[in-house]
Amino acid sequence: MATLKRPRLRWLSVLFCALLLLPLAPAQSNEPYRITVMSRNIYLGADVGVALDLIPDFPAAAQFMWDQMKQTSFKARAPKLAKEVLQDRPEIIGIQEATSWRCKKDLFGQEVEIFNFLENFLAATKIAGLSYSIASANGVKAFNPGYSISAIPYLTKVVDPEVFNPIFGQDSAACGFVIGDALLVRDDVKSQIIQVGNSEYDATYSIVPLLMKIYRGYSWADFRVQDSVVRVITTHLESIWDENKIPNSAIQAQQLVSDLKDAKMPVIILGDFNADYRDPRSLNDPNPGEQPVLSDTCPTSGGAKCNAYSTMIEAGFENASPDAKNPRNFTWGASALLDGPDKKRAKIAKQLGNQYGFTDRLDYIFTKNVYATVSSKIIGNVWPDGSGVWNCGSKICFPSDHAGVVATIELPRMAAAIDPDLDSHAKSAFAAWYLAAAVFMLFLIWRIARRLRR
Repeated sequence: MATLKRPRLRWLSVLFCALLLLPLAPAQSNEPYRITVMSRNIYLGADVGVALDLIPDFPAAAQFMWDQMKQTSFKARAPKLAKEVLQDRPEIIGIQEATSWRCKKDLFGQEVEIFNFLENFLAATKIAGLSYSIASANGVKAFNPGYSISAIPYLTKVVDPEVFNPIFGQDSAACGFVIGDALLVRDDVKSQIIQVGNSEYDATYSIVPLLMKIYRGYSWADFRVQDSVVRVITTHLESIWDENKIPNSAIQAQQLVSDLKDAKMPVIILGDFNADYRDPRSLNDPNPGEQPVLSDTCPTSGGAKCNAYSTMIEAGFENASPDAKNPRNFTWGASALLDGPDKKRAKIAKQLGNQYGFTDRLDYIFTKNVYATVSSKIIGNVWPDGSGVWNCGSKICFPSDHAGVVATIELPRMAAAIDPDLDSHAKSAFAAWYLAAAVFMLFLIWRIARRLRR
């Protein structure tokens, strides 16, 4: 048998190595197309529940929120959240609790933005090496401001000499915040955004009648993947609920389903739905997160009438995120200061089967008219040694009070038809004037009450 000479063997080895270094050909267009998406509640930084308990002492509530927000420093958290993004490189991210904190010197002073979490997060992704922007098209941005507390002089007074002296020349200021939903798109594919929009939910919640009303809604964008188009939505449903009433989260989910009832194109919904599959809970069931409970109005655990998760499932949407009923996949349970699991929940979480303190599943990715879910996972839920933790003084902190969800979705080919724009359900202009008048009246009542107590 003839043998190859050594020079010829060397030449074949060089040729083989060269072939290995050639770039692989891209996948053919007849293969199903995939898009990776992420849903992330980045946390406004303070426990709203505790602040609400302090009302009607509005200055005390405002000071509590401000102090806790600074302690849970978003500036320190943002690089960790950006690192999560870098691991999965999602084309689109649905953000909830994109918070802007704003303050003013006095009644006639101009409002100044002090902190902007979304801008901080976008800057952190750029520093990490993977830039994102708010999805936009035709002059519209996929950002929907919702829940807000106005900066009202005297009423929402905050003392912080370190922050306010350089800006206002005094130790205090009136402060408030705006929380919104946003759709972010990776900069290298942002040209694939076709159109965007923002919609409001009709169901609102009044914290203080005539004064503090919580608006919720969603942002959406149509995104082209080869010759297919997918509509991606981000939303944050209401967390506050009243006994013996249908939770607003369920009512808002019903409106979302109604808005999408005629959808023919692929749809992906990212969000914090504030609904666990067990809601409303029996009074005997563990409920450290104080989720809705059974009542005459809501007599069935998991019933779609009173459960946003079940509403989506019964309407034909598929949960494209990890199994919602597996305790390992719970997404809510960190303490308000982020320094580990909430102490009220840690023991119960372990009994349920979650070793990191999470007791409820609130965050999801839902799909309709897609081809398949390729993969999904929970992120930001490992403590104290997870990749997302950060040093908060002498303690170790979570990057957010919620875990995030990531999924890779396979789209049908040649699904290029685009559904009509979604109804904006725009807020009434009257509502703003009504709110302003209510704020003024409450302020007068508060001032009179103070004088009478002297």
